[in-house]
Amino acid sequence: MQDRSLSRRTVLASATVVAASATGVMGVAATPAVAHERDNRLKKIISKMSIEAKIGQLFVPYFYGTSATSPSRFDQDRNLRELGVRTVAELIAKYHIGGVIYFFGWANNIQDPRQIADLTNGVQRASLALPTPVPSLISIDQEHGVNVRIGSGATQLPGAMALGAGRSLSDARTAGRISGTELAALGIHQNFAPVADVNVNPANPIINVRSFGADAREVGRMVAAQVTGYQQAGVVACAKHFPGHGDTGEDSHTELPVITHTREEWDRIDAPPFKAAIAAGVDSIMTAHLQVPALDPSNEPATLSPRILQGVLRDELGFDGVIVTDALNMRGVRTKYGDNRVPVLALKAGADQLLFPPDIDVAYNGVLAAVRSGEITEDRLDESVLRILRLKDKVGLLSSSPYISPKEVDRVVGARRHRLAAARIAERTTTLLVNEDEALPLRRRQKKLLVVGASPAFPTDDTRTTVPELAKAFDELGYRTTHLATGRAPDAAKVAEAVAAARGRDAVVVTTDNVGATSTQRTLVSRLLATGVPVVHLAVRNPYDIAHLGDVPASLVSYCWTEVELRAAARVIAGRVEPRGKLPVPIQRADDPTTVLFRSGHGLSYDD
Repeated sequence: MQDRSLSRRTVLASATVVAASATGVMGVAATPAVAHERDNRLKKIISKMSIEAKIGQLFVPYFYGTSATSPSRFDQDRNLRELGVRTVAELIAKYHIGGVIYFFGWANNIQDPRQIADLTNGVQRASLALPTPVPSLISIDQEHGVNVRIGSGATQLPGAMALGAGRSLSDARTAGRISGTELAALGIHQNFAPVADVNVNPANPIINVRSFGADAREVGRMVAAQVTGYQQAGVVACAKHFPGHGDTGEDSHTELPVITHTREEWDRIDAPPFKAAIAAGVDSIMTAHLQVPALDPSNEPATLSPRILQGVLRDELGFDGVIVTDALNMRGVRTKYGDNRVPVLALKAGADQLLFPPDIDVAYNGVLAAVRSGEITEDRLDESVLRILRLKDKVGLLSSSPYISPKEVDRVVGARRHRLAAARIAERTTTLLVNEDEALPLRRRQKKLLVVGASPAFPTDDTRTTVPELAKAFDELGYRTTHLATGRAPDAAKVAEAVAAARGRDAVVVTTDNVGATSTQRTLVSRLLATGVPVVHLAVRNPYDIAHLGDVPASLVSYCWTEVELRAAARVIAGRVEPRGKLPVPIQRADDPTTVLFRSGHGLSYDD
């Protein structure tokens, strides 16, 4: 049950915290007079904070466990070892934390919607027990597609590149609104999405299908639509990763990438989606840990660069919302400075929220020392705290109870209407690249299928993998399906097993995942083609796979392997729906990148 006594405390204990919201609706700008009144009210809250409390408002750390006060002994031990406390409630109390981030898997924060709601309520109780009781702004990376945190019980939606293939602003906006509505019902009010990077590098190891595509204008339109959808649902959207992570062959988690675009190229390729997000009223923008010499010749990582954050993002683009750093535990931002200096330099560059410090005690005390020494003024601190409180006010955290109702969770999260909408959107994204001699849709007589190939686990449920789940989708459509998962690197024995399994089948559906020049997935596809059994290829992540596979008679892209995309692909292959997706990126020849195999915008239908 909702803690009604604590909800009442929220209303009665702090008159400064419960004043009416000045903006009312997410994404609707306040008039100057109303904004001035709001800021005066928020400044009264800030005036009651100690320096330590102000610093705490800036941090968004991770933690372990499914409960705010009683995680498992294993998670308590991990918290104690890495954070110096046993629970997130103790973390909030010790450092006056203003927000936390939830993760699936390694952090063990997420099991199911009811558990998330209980965790959220525990986090808010701890926040309201602080000397200046201000609710936490709880955040998450729920991009959908390949990067999703909440799986079980929540609606799964196509990811960015799939939506880019759908080319529908309405679908992108609806997907954002559905996701935002479910997050808000769970008490999560900041989502680090959408990705505003333009994926012009097929070898990009970190962005890739997380981007809407390779055309800056189209990416900008989709980003703006998603920002609108999220913020209509009462969730803070976050365009990322500024100033643009789309043209890199390195992963900033492990290296410090360099973007070699000229200033003219940056204006043409990287800037438009961020400009579109700002025009759409985006409330937060995330930095990238990479160097852009054209924007800052000193080669400071963008996260630590005053020229990029203050000079370009704030002064040139006119963004006055919250700047949040990408995770501060990433190698890309830790190559030059210690963990005590990185958050200080990020604040001096213009950042407001400090996400995921690798050592909260070192980071917090580094900022505290900088404030006490005068390196960071208290006025500068107040600027960031004010921006963060504006977000909390805008999503209603300062005007109503922050506690979550289990009934609302049950009513909203994973609602049937949301799932049906997600399925229809996914059907409009599946892209048919090749269809020689009308190989698709499958004929009525082609009932005995083999589903074989790469079988990555679902992003939030490693008990479910691609090949058996795709086979199940075909079974539900009336096919007699066998399946064999051969993995991303099938050896000769596994390839031979797949060839043997194809005998006597009416058709083979072979899945691939990130095929490269030396990948044995190429051998698998080639050997299956040689059997003479009709072969349908489905790239379950990377649209560039087809460039490495030669002459397959039928090839499709789903852009991800979660249930909603796999079921949509099965319906397209079966002819239950038309393929309608259009490539949002060009595909070049693998042996000659100057030659385009399939242009951006390519996508066949069954009428072609």
